[in-house]
Amino acid sequence: MTLTLYNTLTRRQEPFETVEPGKVKMYYCGVTVYDYCHLGHARACIVWDVVRRYLQFIGYEVRYIQNFTDIDDKILNRACVEHSSMEAVADRFIKAYFEDMARLGIKEADEYPRATHTMNGIQRLIHELENKGFAYPADGDVYYAVRKFSEYGKLSGRKLEDMQAGKSDRVNVEDPEYQKKKDPFDFALWKAAKPGEPAWESPWGAGRPGWHIECSAMVRDRLGDTIDIHAGGADLIFPHHENEIAQSEAVTGKPLASYWLHNGMVKVDGEKMSKSLGNFTTIRELLDRGVDPMAVRLFVLTAQYRTPIDFTDEAIAAATNGWHTIKEGLLFGYQYGKKLGWDLGTGDWGLGTGNIPIPSTQYPVPNPYVERFQESVNNDFNFPGGLTVLFELAKELRREGNILVHEGKTETSAEELQRQWQTLVTLAGVLGLEAEIETETHTSNGLSDVEIEAKIQQRQQARIAKNFAESDRIRDELQAQGITLIDSRDSTRWHRN
Repeated sequence: MTLTLYNTLTRRQEPFETVEPGKVKMYYCGVTVYDYCHLGHARACIVWDVVRRYLQFIGYEVRYIQNFTDIDDKILNRACVEHSSMEAVADRFIKAYFEDMARLGIKEADEYPRATHTMNGIQRLIHELENKGFAYPADGDVYYAVRKFSEYGKLSGRKLEDMQAGKSDRVNVEDPEYQKKKDPFDFALWKAAKPGEPAWESPWGAGRPGWHIECSAMVRDRLGDTIDIHAGGADLIFPHHENEIAQSEAVTGKPLASYWLHNGMVKVDGEKMSKSLGNFTTIRELLDRGVDPMAVRLFVLTAQYRTPIDFTDEAIAAATNGWHTIKEGLLFGYQYGKKLGWDLGTGDWGLGTGNIPIPSTQYPVPNPYVERFQESVNNDFNFPGGLTVLFELAKELRREGNILVHEGKTETSAEELQRQWQTLVTLAGVLGLEAEIETETHTSNGLSDVEIEAKIQQRQQARIAKNFAESDRIRDELQAQGITLIDSRDSTRWHRN
């Protein structure tokens, strides 16, 4: 079961082979921190979070880097409106980012470089491009000479001659920046400071870097000349990722990344999400409405990661129902394990912790569920196919739980049920789907499983004492709280309604 990935660069699906055996260097183009994260950010962050988790699950050591763009016109504009600073705006929304991602169960990256903290690397890369003839200064600015890089367009499939057709109709020849360029296709590596703007000293004068050079420098500083996976949204293929390739490879003469992976965009009721259309939804707005974060993860994972996904009320409702099914399965062991005589030992099965407890390679015998899960996901991260296995396990556990409640025994052996439950917890953890035991094992008034068992014991003592009024009172009290008791000759079983 070889992992194969669709590579945007080659436009085909290829076997995954890393530069260094057993290790993955992965970079995700993160957010520009001028506002709260929206549903598009949620999809991207969930997808690449699960990609990283899966690579770790199948045995890779992953170094995962995600940047913050904290130098940008949008950040500067917001700072001006708020009479604040670019740094203060960036810091505020980086803090908000971590809050939102924690609610979605996103594991933190190994490092979060910021453009403002990579200024030496940025200037060094520009200087090397200039020395190699790929960049030129112009009145305090520095531009990349696109035509000098013969492979420009190889990622996006665009050709300069095709893009040039009709370009004159879209260019303002009076624009001072346009007049500085030697060619209309050239793009800024360094921008001269304007009055009142934040600036950094450089060999070309005070200024700030262009957007594209920031990622090239951060990749190189943190991961080296060539990485295994460069990930991001499909909207970044051109010009951002195309320009990254041109900058980095012109200097190093090596591929910037072996695999370029891109997630599809999020639509809202069939339309592109935008503030102007009034369909722009932030992550915190959605979650504050009561939508379960795990339902959001499930919604994202039910679609192939490269395709567009349409956010509708119906879609999130379906994802919520799906999450309830998986959640029932995840809680099966905590509801019925004791009755089934399971010995869970001291292991932490990962519920609510983000841990992945059992890599598939550690199963003592072949596990068909794990094998089918990997067979699906190994096909270009086919998470919807992997979810099919989770739903199968969860539904089977739910069925057995109902049989246990009503008949006092199960059709499947306790040993096999434990194996199925542990498999479900493990595979759900790979997808970041986690149920909180604390909130799920209590009724609305805080009655825990232990407290219910204590009530049943009190009732049993009342029955032995032939105090049937007290016995009935306890039964009715539990029934009012959604707990149904089932008496048999040997014991009393219970379940939540």
